[in-house]
Parts: sequence; C-alpha cells; structure tokens
Amino acid sequence: MAATSRQSAVRPGDASPPMALDEARRRIIDAIEPIRQTERVPLPRALHRVLAAPVVATVDVPSAANSAMDGYGYAAASINRPGARLTVVGQSLAGHPFNGRVGAGECVRIMTGAVVPDGVDTVVMQENARLEDEAVSIDSPPAAGTNIRPAGEDLACGATVLSAGSFVRPADIALLASVGAAEVAVVRRPRVAFFSTGDELRPIDGPLAPGEIYDSNRYGLAAQLESLGMLGVDLGAIGDSRRVLADAFDRAADCDALITSGGVSVGAADFMVDILGEKGTIDFWRVAIKPGKPLVTGSVGRARFFGLPGNPVSSAVTFLQLVRPALVRLAGGVPAPPMRMTLPTATDLTKPPGRAHFLRARLDWAGAAPRVIALDHQGSGVMRSMSRADAFILLPAESGGVAAGTPVTVEPFAQPIWATVDP
Repeated sequence: MAATSRQSAVRPGDASPPMALDEARRRIIDAIEPIRQTERVPLPRALHRVLAAPVVATVDVPSAANSAMDGYGYAAASINRPGARLTVVGQSLAGHPFNGRVGAGECVRIMTGAVVPDGVDTVVMQENARLEDEAVSIDSPPAAGTNIRPAGEDLACGATVLSAGSFVRPADIALLASVGAAEVAVVRRPRVAFFSTGDELRPIDGPLAPGEIYDSNRYGLAAQLESLGMLGVDLGAIGDSRRVLADAFDRAADCDALITSGGVSVGAADFMVDILGEKGTIDFWRVAIKPGKPLVTGSVGRARFFGLPGNPVSSAVTFLQLVRPALVRLAGGVPAPPMRMTLPTATDLTKPPGRAHFLRARLDWAGAAPRVIALDHQGSGVMRSMSRADAFILLPAESGGVAAGTPVTVEPFAQPIWATVDP
C-alpha cells in the first residue's frame, strides 16, 4: 500500500533533542510489520531461514531404547552379588539389533546406539567387565537402568521440535533431520534495497581523483544483509541529485525495506530527508548516540526506510544497533536483546554527557583478569579500528569520562541476533 506523504515532526535544524537509543530501537521495531508470505523449501535450503509454522515430531527420537555405551546388556536382577557371571548369548549392533529375549543369567555384547533387546535394563561399560570363555564377570555392577537411553529421550512423537519464528541454525538442520522433516515452511526472504549517496563515491575497481573515495559502505551493507539471509537489491551509488535520488526511491518502493548511507545530515547537498518527506513518511530523525546521530527512519511505498549516516563507522553502528533488529522482525523472527557484560577498562576514557558513546574495543583475556581495551582512532571515518575491534564499550548518555580500572558496559560483536523461540 502506498504511504501518504507528510512532513516529519522532527526535521534537521529543529531544537528538539535527539531520541534516546532504547526509545529509538523500540519505535523502529514496533513500526515493523513482519512478512506473512511463506513457502516450503527442502531442508538443506532452510538454513538461515525463519520457520513459518511449527515443526512437530512424527517419530520418537531415538526411535527405540538404545545403549549409551559399548559394553554388555543384561537384566539388573541377574546380578545378585559382585563377580557374578553372565553367559553371552549374542550381540546388538547399531543397525543390527539382537533378535530375541535376554533371559536371567544372560547378557549380550552391545555397542553405543544399538537397540536394547527385550529383557535388558542395564548396560555395564566394557571396561568394567571381564570376558572369559563366553561369559562375563562384573565385579562392580552399576545401578539398574544405567547407560540406557529410552525411546523419545530427545523428542517424543507429537512434541514441537521448533516453533514458528525460529531462525534455523546448523544445529537446527540436524535436529529437523532427526525427525524426518524433509521440507519445512519458511517465511519469504525480505527484499532489501540499498544504495549509497555522494558525488565523491567511485567504484572500487577504478582510479581515484583528488577528493574522491571508494564506495565502501555499500559493500558493508551487502555483507550485513547476506549474513542475515536477506535478499539484497543493490541500486548502486547515487550522486547528489534530487532527481536521481527520487528515481532511486521509486525503484525501491516495492521492496520490503530500503537502506541508504549518506545524505541525511544538514549539508547543502543532503537531500535524503526532504525527498523522503515528499515520497513517503518520516518517523523520526536523529538518535542520541555517537557515532551515528543523523539516522532517519520512515517508509516509502511498501518499504520501511532507514537512512544511515555516510561516515563508515557511523553507518556500521547505526545498522547494528537499530536496523539489524528491525530486519530480524521484518523477516518474521524475534530480535535478541543486546548481550552485554561488565569489564574494567584498561585505559582512561573521555566523554562529555549528552549522547551514548560506542567505542571500538578489544576484549583482553590474557591477563590475570579479563578487561577491555579501547582502540586508538575512534573517529567516525576510521573503519580500520572497526575491523580490528571485537566489541563496543558503551558509555551511557548521562555519563562523563571514566578512569582506567573502572567497570564499563561491553557489548561483544559476537552475540545472538535472533532470539530463541521456545516451543
């Protein structure tokens, strides 16, 4: 459905303060309508997709009681004293069960994963048994029921294996295969258009003239979208022209989302907010974080719009903190809350109150106690420190600088993105 054009209540140059990070994240996620269209795909193609319907086990896993160890299976009642001897009457191997019943005073050689024969309720590890002349002596019998995995121990027939909204990870593929789910229903992949803006941008395979730079943000966005399993629609690099930018908006209007980088500040050639106001709707502009203050959100056509800053680190931070959770919800998943920990900072950190700061940092586990080290060159245009970092130090908006040794909030780069949806 086409969006109604209107102007924002918060425009560049307004005296209104930037929005707090948590409020901005909440508003962005709440504005997202998850994709409802679904499709069925073969199990191998379900990796990194979101389930559209729950998967229910149609079999027990395991399908029959089986041995957790290599050893000898018998009835515990057959052992009435230490050192009792049991006659070996056969063997049970994985895929080749023992056909028959094990009687009193008897046992079978059994391998890990093999079906437990009738009459067997206990397995003794082979290391704790002595085989002599087709008989086994057990000096220290284990408790009855030891080393037996019952049928349905992992999943019982009829149990929910994974719920709708689950993001399918490699371990989930194996789990789904264990119940014979040859294909599953998944949510359609979001189509996310993206482009970067600026007359100074040049293709990465050509030369640079004075004042020109390579178009790096677009490649970073493409990589982020691929890692999330989205279908990226690359609209290229767009120059600082109202007409060309407006045309790019029109081309993206039938996608599920549009992400841009650059053109959202207050410079003479920053047209993004004005064009969004003409073509669609503006939700809000500016977030109280550093780097990444000039973020614009809204909609154009049926696409949710995210206008990221042009500085590379600002673009990366706003994507991770605000756009990525929104895309998870768009895809039908549940965004995981940020995973944070508290560690002492190895150095003094300077900061004026007013905005939350995300400092690029490295986790240090080599010393007597873990700590976090802020990297040099924290400028919003210095992507090298972002590449070297493995975490952010998050200094709250109200805080000032902190001294070395002070505990600070740390947000690792490696953390859950999709929340687990319990059955």
